[in-house]
Formats: sequence, structure tokens, C-alpha cells
Amino acid sequence: MAGATAQSQTVTPPSRQRAAEMFAALSVPNFRRYVSGQSLSLIGTWVETVAQALLVLRLTHSGTVLGLTTAARYAPILVLSPYAGLIVDRYSKRRVLLGTQIGLGLVSAVLGTLVLTGQVRLWQVVVLALLFGTLSAVDNPARQAFVPEVVGRGLVRNAVILNSTSVNVARVIGPTIAAVVVSTVGIGWCFVVNAVSFVFVIASLLSLDIRSLHPVRPAPRRRGQLLEALRYAVGVSAIARPLLMMALIGTFTFEFEVSLPLLATTTFHGTAATYSWLLGAFGSGAVAGGLYAARSGGTGVAKLTWAALAYAIAVGLLAVAPTVQTAVAACVAVGAATVIFLTTGNSTIQLASEPAYRGRVTALWSMALVGSTPIGSPVVGGISDAVGPRYALALGAAACIAAAVIGRWPHHGEEPCTTGLRTELPRTRRRQLWPFATGCSRRYRSPPAPTRRSAS
Repeated sequence: MAGATAQSQTVTPPSRQRAAEMFAALSVPNFRRYVSGQSLSLIGTWVETVAQALLVLRLTHSGTVLGLTTAARYAPILVLSPYAGLIVDRYSKRRVLLGTQIGLGLVSAVLGTLVLTGQVRLWQVVVLALLFGTLSAVDNPARQAFVPEVVGRGLVRNAVILNSTSVNVARVIGPTIAAVVVSTVGIGWCFVVNAVSFVFVIASLLSLDIRSLHPVRPAPRRRGQLLEALRYAVGVSAIARPLLMMALIGTFTFEFEVSLPLLATTTFHGTAATYSWLLGAFGSGAVAGGLYAARSGGTGVAKLTWAALAYAIAVGLLAVAPTVQTAVAACVAVGAATVIFLTTGNSTIQLASEPAYRGRVTALWSMALVGSTPIGSPVVGGISDAVGPRYALALGAAACIAAAVIGRWPHHGEEPCTTGLRTELPRTRRRQLWPFATGCSRRYRSPPAPTRRSAS
């Protein structure tokens, strides 16, 4: 009897065990500091992003100009991301992050000062947006590639998922805060909020225990490294397919900075309060989606394909929502689908990537996610002006369906979990990457010996 009692006291309840597994990476002090600072900073960045959109609409009253200005913010990411990834692979990621965060904070402080003093002009917004985008081109891959160095090999998967979840939840919580700040104290203070938020991430980087980090050996300088990384990404199915899927969705679906303000003001003839309701619903859905992603922990192209299909349904429901109330309900589903898709895709490519290529691979992901905005935002803004925001959202739903088709495209008639990697990779590495490269979500079980095939 006593033995049974002692045994019952040592058994961990299943719910507590699942919670511990869900947040395992948070047991690392360095990761707690890093992800906390990054989360606050990224929330501030999205506060500024929404404020910039509202500022441009106030100055021009044009969806097309809004799309072009948004494109200016992200054009440097499209152009510079491959070179930025090379910088991340060559230098200390912590020092790179310190430099980019200081620079981004200064840009936000200047723009906030211009708005609060009433001296802001459209050309100034465009120039500062270009500068912000240039720094972000380096900052985005550095932030993602630094995560494995913070936690070490054993917790990489959980840390990548938690970091991706916090990044994408911030992407939708930030606009909700922006709507409140704009409606209470004004647009200018949103830029001040963002400038202050960079203090937290700088402090977190400075407070890290350097001795507990797991740095990757910097990539040596040699010619052809950009082309080498591109060939590597194309040769691994678990990297190539998510990148193509993200490029489609990033270009035509993930343009909510343009479509949601226009949906609130043009379609529903609402005010800033209407916009805040849509953003609040988006944020609550994102939180739910983030918790689901952290708990499930699944990765792979197969899971990403299902996430793309769910994303298509959610965005389609938002496109046909007849009233503000139904649009708010649809935004909850869109927010959840957004975070689940982005978290699954980001985790899949990072786990499938060799550490030496991780900076360049995550730079390609950033280019597909945000670098596609210079192409998509003018298209979405132009369609919204011409025929209405509903049609722009419908285009986004169609892009999600096309992405799902890419995820399900047959591997030369082979079974989904028997597709091999390019044989240029070492055999041991091919076996390590097998479950991710095939898009299979189930656990790896002794695959057959790979043969030479063209990359799908």
C-alpha cells in the first residue's frame, strides 16, 4: 500500500507532462530572455506597421499609394535577403542583431518625431520605410537563425516552434494595440512605442550568458556561396516546397496591412473602431493558433499542406462575410490559420536545414514571406480600388489553394514518405533529414536506401 502511494506521488499527470513538453525550451534561461525581448520588440514593430498604413491613408486616401508605400518598406527584403543571409552565416548572429536593433530603433524614433511635430510628408515616410526595410532584411534571418544557438541541438525543434509562434502572434497582437493607440492618443505615438520596444530586445541580447550559447562556426569566405545556398535549398524538398508555398501566400494572401483597413472603411463604411474589431478578432485567433501549434509540434510538408487548405477556407469566409459581425468571426479563423501555417512552414525549413546554411535558408523564407510584399501589396491595393477588397481577399484564398496543390504535387509517382534527397548530401545527413524532406509527419522508421533522383 505504501509502495503504491509512493509510486502515485512520482507519476506526473498527463496534462502537466504535455504542458512541460509544449514549453520545454523555456527551461533554458537564455531562451527565456531572448524570446521575451524579441516578442516585445516584434509587437512594437507591428504597431508601427499598422500606424504607417493609417498614416499613408490619411495623407493620400488611396489604396494604390498605400500598396506602393508598403512595397517600399519590403522591397529591400526582396532584393537584399540572399546577401543578408550570407552576412548572418559569416558573422556572430548576436552582434548582427545588436546592430540591426539599434538601427531600427533610431529609424522609428525619427519617424515618430516627424509625425508628432506635424512635419511629416509622404516622401519622408517612403525614405524611412526603405531604410527600415534594409535593416530588416538582415534582422529577420538573424533572429530566426540565432534560436538554435541559444538552446542547443536537443531543444531546437521546440525552440523553433515557440519562437515562430511568438513571432507570428506578435504579428497580429501588434496591430490590435496599434488600433487602440491610434484611437486614443494618435498615430505618432505608435512610432514612439516601437522605438521604445527595441530597448527590451537590446537588453535581452546584452544579458545573455555567452558561455551557455552554442555558436555555429562562421561560413568561410569563398565565391559562389549565394548560388550554393540556392542549389542546396532547391535540393531539399522540405525547404523548396514550403518556400514556393510561402511565396504564393505571401504575395497574394498575406497582405492584410492593405486589405483589412480597406475592408473596414470601404466595404463596411466603418471607422477606426471597425478596424480595431477586425484586428482584435485576428489577434485572438492568432493566440489560439499559436497555442495549438506549440502543443501539436508537428512539422513537414504534409501538415503544411493541410494548413494551407484551412487558410484558404478561412480567407474565403472573410471575403464573403456579409456583415461586420460575420467578418469579425471570420477574422478569428484567419488569425489562427495564419499562425499555424507560418509556424509550421518556418519550423519545417529550419529543422531540415544544415546549420551552415541556416542563415541563408531563413533569409529565403523571409524573402518569400515579406519580400513578396512589394509585388503583392500594389496588386491587392489596385484590386481593392478597382472592384473592392472582397475580390482581393478572394485572390488570397485562391493563392492558398494553389499552395496546397504544390504541397500535394506527386513526387514522380512515388509514395509521399519514400522520396529521397539529392545524393550530394552525405548519407548520414540524408537519413537525419528523411522525415522532413519527404513531407511526412510520422516518425522516421528505417527508410530504404535512397537512389539518385532529381529534386522535386
